[in-house]
Amino acid sequence: MVTVRLDGMLKEFGAPRVVRDEAPDLRALLDGLEERYPRLRFRIRDESGRRRGNVRLFVNGVDIELLQGLGTPLRASDEVDILHSIQGG
Repeated sequence: MVTVRLDGMLKEFGAPRVVRDEAPDLRALLDGLEERYPRLRFRIRDESGRRRGNVRLFVNGVDIELLQGLGTPLRASDEVDILHSIQGG
C-alpha cells in the first residue's frame, strides 16, 4: 500500500497525518482521499481537478512536476507527500 503523508494544514479537514491506500496513480489516490475525507475536496486540487498552486506533491521525494504530474503511476512501496506552501507578505 502507498503511504501518504499529509501536512498539518490538512489536519483540520478530518484527514490523519498518515494514510495508507492503494491506487494505480496519483490522480486515483487523490480521488480516494477526497472520497474518504470529503472536507479535503478542493483543498489539494481545484474545481477542474488541477493541483492548487500552493500545494506541492512529491512521490518518493520527487516533485510530481518532474514526473508525470497527477498521472504519475504508483507502486505499493511508494511514499507520497502532500505539502502546502507558506504564503504571506
